[in-house]
Amino acid sequence: METLRIHFGREDLTRVRLAAGYDAMWELVLSVHQIAFPAQRTPFFAGWRRRAGGTVSAEGLEPVVRGLARLGPAAAYFPDFLTPAGQRSCVGEGLEAVLSTPVARIRAEVGKLAALHRRPPSWFGDLADGRPGALDRLGRAVRRYHDAVLAPYERELAAAVGADLAGRTRELAAGGVERLLAGLHPSARWRSPVLSVDYAVDADLHLNGRGLLLIPTLFGVHNLITLADRDQAPVLVYPVRREALWELPDGAQGRLDVLSDLLGPTRAAALNVVDEGLTTTALAGALGVSPSAASRHATALRKAGLIRTVRRGQRVLHSRTRLGEALFRGDSG
Repeated sequence: METLRIHFGREDLTRVRLAAGYDAMWELVLSVHQIAFPAQRTPFFAGWRRRAGGTVSAEGLEPVVRGLARLGPAAAYFPDFLTPAGQRSCVGEGLEAVLSTPVARIRAEVGKLAALHRRPPSWFGDLADGRPGALDRLGRAVRRYHDAVLAPYERELAAAVGADLAGRTRELAAGGVERLLAGLHPSARWRSPVLSVDYAVDADLHLNGRGLLLIPTLFGVHNLITLADRDQAPVLVYPVRREALWELPDGAQGRLDVLSDLLGPTRAAALNVVDEGLTTTALAGALGVSPSAASRHATALRKAGLIRTVRRGQRVLHSRTRLGEALFRGDSG
């Protein structure tokens, strides 16, 4: 893992801003990653992936997902124009910004992506040339995918991001911007005046008085992300602190509410996501906490007899015990 170093000047620290909500295009691109790229998948989204996969199959959206995955891959680079600067929770506004991107910029960014493909699809060329038919097809693909796969979950998406923003706002008020940056994510390290984060490539981003917009994401679960073009308005997309409250079997929301009162929301969420067996690192990623915090939660649940921890080769896996399963499922006998 390489490092992205974000360099702050004195003015930049006064220009760090939290987005007003989720960004529709970032969530769309990153949700495609959860479906199309196995390495990006996390247990947190297992239930959503099953439902989304059913919708994709039922509505014949497999070519749409493949096309979006090729244009916006889970890789060190995908075109910035897919996630326009600023923050737009409305997919219509985000898509309008995408489709109004200058042709020269689309050509440069799609050309850069094509150079990374051994055999780029022929429609990359049509898109790079700004042909109206290619842009129209992209617009229809984005709209069809959003309406079928993301729109049914917009309320949950907004709630998860809103809860994260509320917590970050309190941190900012209580400890200032440096505390906010230091606690942004387990992979982020604040050493004034530089924020270093684990990244796919080694890179530097100099803010030069432009400040930084922090955009929370629900579907981007692994790392922080910024735009590849350093001349664009600086943004940093970070994973929300998730409580896993919306990835439940049918009818389980009420039970998790009760478990949250009993165990606390994070440990209740941990009991939810370990059903198939998780490593401590994977548990940390699912909960949006550090590995050490995840280990403490697992230890508490294990002492209560609700999970077991076993070693398999080089890995340590946590899973629910019979008692933990009965408690989670609400079995009375």
